[in-house]
Amino acid sequence: MESLSKTAKIFIAITTISAAIMELIDTSIVNVALNQMAGNLGASIEDIAWVITSYAIANVIIIPMTGFLAAYFGRLRYYMASIAIFTIASILCGTSTSLWEIVLWRFVQGLGGGALLSTSQAILFETFTGKQRGMAAALFGMGVVLGPTLGPTVGGIIIDSYSWPLIFFINLPFGIAASILAYRFIPKRHDEHVKPSIDWSGIFLLTIGIAALQYVLERGEAEDWYDSKLIIGLTIIAVIGLVTFVWWELQQKEPVVNLHILKDWNLSITTMLTFIVGFILFTSVFVFPLMLQRVLGYTAYETGITLLPASVLSLVFMPFIGRLLQKGTSPQIFVIVGFITLMGFGILMSRADQNVTSSFFALPLMIRGAGLACLFVPLNAMAVAGLHPKDIPQGVALNNMMRQLGGSFGIAIINNYIAHRVAIHRVDLISNIYAGNPQFNERYSQIYQGLQSKLPVAANLQHQTYQVIELTVMKQAFLLSYLDAFLYSTLFILFAFPLIFLTRRARIKSKSMLLAAEEV
Repeated sequence: MESLSKTAKIFIAITTISAAIMELIDTSIVNVALNQMAGNLGASIEDIAWVITSYAIANVIIIPMTGFLAAYFGRLRYYMASIAIFTIASILCGTSTSLWEIVLWRFVQGLGGGALLSTSQAILFETFTGKQRGMAAALFGMGVVLGPTLGPTVGGIIIDSYSWPLIFFINLPFGIAASILAYRFIPKRHDEHVKPSIDWSGIFLLTIGIAALQYVLERGEAEDWYDSKLIIGLTIIAVIGLVTFVWWELQQKEPVVNLHILKDWNLSITTMLTFIVGFILFTSVFVFPLMLQRVLGYTAYETGITLLPASVLSLVFMPFIGRLLQKGTSPQIFVIVGFITLMGFGILMSRADQNVTSSFFALPLMIRGAGLACLFVPLNAMAVAGLHPKDIPQGVALNNMMRQLGGSFGIAIINNYIAHRVAIHRVDLISNIYAGNPQFNERYSQIYQGLQSKLPVAANLQHQTYQVIELTVMKQAFLLSYLDAFLYSTLFILFAFPLIFLTRRARIKSKSMLLAAEEV
């Protein structure tokens, strides 16, 4: 293997982690800009959501194919092309003047970005081998946690101070820097390859199956789920497409996604655990900002700042965990601690109320940050522990796809659960609104008198008072539903514990993970 200097390895780590963070920031940075974008582009809030949906669909289509595409085009060429596609598409998103124009370029941006995530991780793992791989997993895990958290913060600063195109233009200097560093420091051996044949049928089946599934998960709530013929039709397409895809790929000598590597017991179990981690990570990032902004009146910037300290804690923890893995500590121990810690986060968050201040969230968010650190590093390392070097890119891609799908399933399930709980809590709350309830009468009088001092005499004060009460009821119903969602999500963690113990045999493998041969 070509020897790399310590300086070259540092620059490779900076390049790959920065590219991954750039891609992950773009999965959430747009969320805080939707209102401004809708106004500027003359679109409804429902239609502007396609800006998020198109990116997510492209991401989840391309991620499992990155191993094949890197082998076909050459790792370095494909990586640099992905950076270029992502960067150019970012500029075209920022210059878009219509809804469907930006949706198109967001899809293209997602194709480039999805490739960055898995290819960055594969290059990093091939650069840092042997005992260094645990630290490489820690470094990459830092980027995976930091990216989605930084998105709302950076987006909030930009939207508060500038305009929405800057959330795309900001990628330009980072894309140029990443391209230069990749060309300069990533070894050309990543382009030494024998081109596999193109599995067109596999690509087609994967594309229609994953695209249909992702659409159902992203848009199901807006389309009233299975009251919609479109959602029913796409669900059927997703099931048929993905089942046929699995069958087809298992028959091919050169498949677009090598599912045979799932025979590795560690990888199979780890992908399931990573699915659960994606579920928890993305649902918490989804629910927490909604609660702060809809109920507690936080701005996007304030929400991001509230999330930031916990992310910093994750950054501190991950290298420490990486060093312990290097010394032979079993990764299963960290995974168990991580899931238990995330359950604690959900339980603490479920105890919030309308009167809490930002200091209330400090402890649960710190616990969340520590829990994610305990999960990302060991799981990233365990995923590739027993794989032959040539299979690492495919293993990384499958693991990343499962995290993305876990997030998509999580948001879809939690969104539907919140809508259901809001209706239940609203009914419970309005059952207390009647003339004979002294607490209601007192509250009604306070609101009525407050409006009377502010509104003209001709105003329908009774109607206005009941409108204020209705808004108060809905606000409380949403708060209770968000708190329920935090508690509900912890139930899914229970599915993880039996899987962790199924990896007991991986203790020996986990040591070999850190003592892997230098043949990469």
